[in-house]
Amino acid sequence: MAKLVFRLRNVPDDEAEDVRTLLSDNDIEYFETSPGNWGISMPAIWVHKDEDFAPARQLIDHYQVQRADRMRQEYELIRQRGELRTMWHSFIENPLRFIGYMALIAVVLYLSLRFFLSF
Repeated sequence: MAKLVFRLRNVPDDEAEDVRTLLSDNDIEYFETSPGNWGISMPAIWVHKDEDFAPARQLIDHYQVQRADRMRQEYELIRQRGELRTMWHSFIENPLRFIGYMALIAVVLYLSLRFFLSF
């Protein structure tokens, strides 16, 4: 019977491709389900055989630990170089759009909270 080994919802394409490659390289047969036409089904990777589930999970768990470490290191490197994108960078790139978005946020907040704040 097929077993769910990896959910693909909100997973970056490069990570999903890495998991597919990892399973293929280790001769683990798998299949994928898509989110469907309306995006309400669960996109996932499944293994065909029950005995492949434990090795597949171990491989994926090990990969995710390595990926998390690599992503943290990349983030730290970008932060140290000063290349981390902040709100200030967004303002400098396009001040009118930034001010427009902030005004829109203020209007939505005002309309949402005015009944609660009026005494």
